[in-house]
Amino acid sequence: MRTNPSLPVAAALAVAAAGLLSACASTQAPASAPAASSASGTPAQASGPAAPQAAQSILPGSGGLAVCQSATLKIALDTSQAGGAMGSTYYPVNFTNTAATACGMYGYPGLSFVTAAGGTGAQIGAAAQEDPSFGRVIVRVPAGGVAHAWLQLAQAGNYPASTCDPATAHVLRVYPPGDTVASYVDVSLSTCASASTPVLTVTPVRSGQGERGVTP
Repeated sequence: MRTNPSLPVAAALAVAAAGLLSACASTQAPASAPAASSASGTPAQASGPAAPQAAQSILPGSGGLAVCQSATLKIALDTSQAGGAMGSTYYPVNFTNTAATACGMYGYPGLSFVTAAGGTGAQIGAAAQEDPSFGRVIVRVPAGGVAHAWLQLAQAGNYPASTCDPATAHVLRVYPPGDTVASYVDVSLSTCASASTPVLTVTPVRSGQGERGVTP
């Protein structure tokens, strides 16, 4: 019986082609594989950034204190301790730690007037400027303890109405130092709605409640 000499060649070519297709499939599979999904059907998020986020919640140089956050702070503007001088009124903004453990604060809170609470209101005028007269210090706020900063409000009447755009603010937005979540305090204060006429200044935080005549 005679054999066809071309059959081994054809068989070899078929095996090679099959191997090539297999290799291509193995390299293309990751690109065509569907993205992982959560139970809701949306793409799952990578868990990599979780570690840096946890590290940022610790106040550097505080010996391991967690940064005080809006969620565990009772914030109040104490008008009973307000004092006036040089055409301005000074109000202590008190931060009471409602958590079961101590937390830390460092630097300046972010303060501004807004038209409504809960993130739906528009800002009124310029945000508070930082008072460089006082240095930043780490403040340990024990459970149930208090820290404070002073808010200086220049009298709107000090400025021409054309540049001030006088207004009455009913909500003070407060960002504790190092936190990006705001709290809102009910107020009724005269201010300038023009951002080009800043009337607010804030000091860095200090321990205890703010007391009239004791600055910062």
